[in-house]
Amino acid sequence: MTMFDDREKAFEAKYRLDQETQFKVNIRRDKLLGLWAAEQLGLTGDAAKAYALSVVDAEFTEPDHDASHKVVRDFAAKGVAVDEHHVKKQFARLTEEARLQVIEETGKK
Repeated sequence: MTMFDDREKAFEAKYRLDQETQFKVNIRRDKLLGLWAAEQLGLTGDAAKAYALSVVDAEFTEPDHDASHKVVRDFAAKGVAVDEHHVKKQFARLTEEARLQVIEETGKK
């Protein structure tokens, strides 16, 4: 194998790892957003956990929409006075929080 082949394999492995990490971050972010939204909706316990999972599922089941869109729609349907801008701000904040959590967890392994 040539040095070029070795470098190519290393880049491919890094790309796979980066994609896997980003997937974990996105799932964690959506769960955190769902838990935050559940609190705004007055949900607790199992109902809050179930809602958080539905927010995670929205990423996979609702084409062209992400978790924040689901939360905005749910807030509007329930009359929660939180606008889209505030949800997007939470989405961004929780993305960073999720990234730090995933990095911390994978660093310990």
